[in-house]
Amino acid sequence: MATKDFDSGTPSGAAAETQWTFLTNHAHVLLTIARDPQIRMRDVATRVGVTERAAQKITADLVEAGYITRTRAGRRNSYTVATGRPFRHPVDAGHELDELLAVLVPESTSQP
Repeated sequence: MATKDFDSGTPSGAAAETQWTFLTNHAHVLLTIARDPQIRMRDVATRVGVTERAAQKITADLVEAGYITRTRAGRRNSYTVATGRPFRHPVDAGHELDELLAVLVPESTSQP
């Protein structure tokens, strides 16, 4: 039986390792789209571990904020990740999205 971490209230031990991640769901969706610009929202949701509706909402947030653009191609959407966009949190001031993409998206799939 896992014990509770006194400070955070989360289970300690091996189970606690899967309770949180360093990146937000917005970052996960953006990275998933950057890796596969023609991916379906159903597949984004599966890879990120959220509902399809949540993936759609996050994608809409990213489009509205200018981090990605959506282009309709027949019955499918195609996405382009914007370059030169700053991170939104003050802790990350002075850094751009391109830095994250350079580390976490393979060169063969990154956008120009």
